[in-house]
Amino acid sequence: MKRNTPATRRQFLATAAATAAGSFLLPRSAVLAAPDGIGRTDHFLYRLSPPDGPYIDTQRDNKAFAIGDRKVLVSEDNAKTWARSADFADSENIMFSSILGSGNIVFATLTKIYLSTDNLKTYREIVVKDRDGSPYLPHNPSDPKKPGSYFYSLDGIHTCQIDGREMLIWGNYCNVKHGAAPVNIYYSTDQGETVKIAYSFGRNPHFQQKDAAPATFLGDPDNPVLCRHVHSVAYNPAENAFYACTGDLDHGEGHGKECHWLRGTYAAAADSWNWQVLVSSDANSRYKSGGINFVNGQVYWVADANGPKNPSEPYDRGIFRCNPADLADKAKHTRIFDAKYELAAMTIDDGVILVPEYGGANPCDTGFIFSPDLGKTWAVYDLKEFGDRSGVRVNPRNSDGWFRVCLREKWMNRAEVLFIKPLSGAPGRPLPAVPGFHASPGRRSARRREIPAR
Repeated sequence: MKRNTPATRRQFLATAAATAAGSFLLPRSAVLAAPDGIGRTDHFLYRLSPPDGPYIDTQRDNKAFAIGDRKVLVSEDNAKTWARSADFADSENIMFSSILGSGNIVFATLTKIYLSTDNLKTYREIVVKDRDGSPYLPHNPSDPKKPGSYFYSLDGIHTCQIDGREMLIWGNYCNVKHGAAPVNIYYSTDQGETVKIAYSFGRNPHFQQKDAAPATFLGDPDNPVLCRHVHSVAYNPAENAFYACTGDLDHGEGHGKECHWLRGTYAAAADSWNWQVLVSSDANSRYKSGGINFVNGQVYWVADANGPKNPSEPYDRGIFRCNPADLADKAKHTRIFDAKYELAAMTIDDGVILVPEYGGANPCDTGFIFSPDLGKTWAVYDLKEFGDRSGVRVNPRNSDGWFRVCLREKWMNRAEVLFIKPLSGAPGRPLPAVPGFHASPGRRSARRREIPAR
């Protein structure tokens, strides 16, 4: 498998902390490097996965699932060793994977989804079920090289506990690179044994196969809600409800807006869903969103606002928080970080907020917005060594304390896997010693990227 590797020089850039309403400006500091490949900022350690190892596609607790050359692999010691592997000819096209609480592994290519219940001793294809229980099969593509992306997701958290059972749920980020695809929210309540459709969006005329007749358009013909793809799906245990947001544009009269927030509830006894559209917006809006998280009953999200606007109109960007009941009322939102550029993903894990910056629109190189205390204080870092990269699919920390981040080149192309481990200790105070780490006195001072408050 072809993998990109970073340059060998180890020079890093640390940025000033950005201010937001109600947050504290942290002191600046340089980023240092260790000879073992571990970089260090004031707030976290970071490292790439080994360049000679497999592509680590997901992690949970001590377990990791990875992609090799025509193989899939599983580790039970945080990707230090790979206890088991299985031949898988289409490994290059794996777009999604999730490790469930039972240890089952669900993984998917562009159009097919698979389940292993025995750590890859075996695996089998799972046929998705439509809402009426019938098989939900991928379409026959007019161009076999562009079959559509049915299962890829930007989120790094895909499981939740609902009514004492674990649910796997996600939406597909599609219609960008791999050809036309219908837009769906998928779920499983039985550890991946069955995967079903929770919601299907309508037939968007802007994202169909070339020269397709309207009668053959992809999507639910009975649903007037259109979008390009799903940005995020998350569960709020305080409400026992699910939220999803979509993109991307406003196509005007007759075609409508593609940026929506939806709220869904699940009835386990009937195995049925009830979804309602809460907000529909144009693309210069905080409602063009991503990275939905719920903490203590509050909803947190990032704004991906980047659509057409009047010259005098500011972009409605940042990281936001509100009571879910107040989502439709901007006056009741709190902008906890005032971002200059659009954002696409965010993971909150035990009070630590990790937000990759979108390299395609932002002059940063492998940038991250970081808060160790749920948005009270912030820092922004560029990890310059890795070049122009965008992070997505941020998995929560494993049992060794590392977040896993999928780095993308030109947004959709698989690049490296980055691990980030938050450090304890107050800003400005010495941080705990790290075995094998030392600052190299002969290195140049890191440059700093200023991000002014708006």
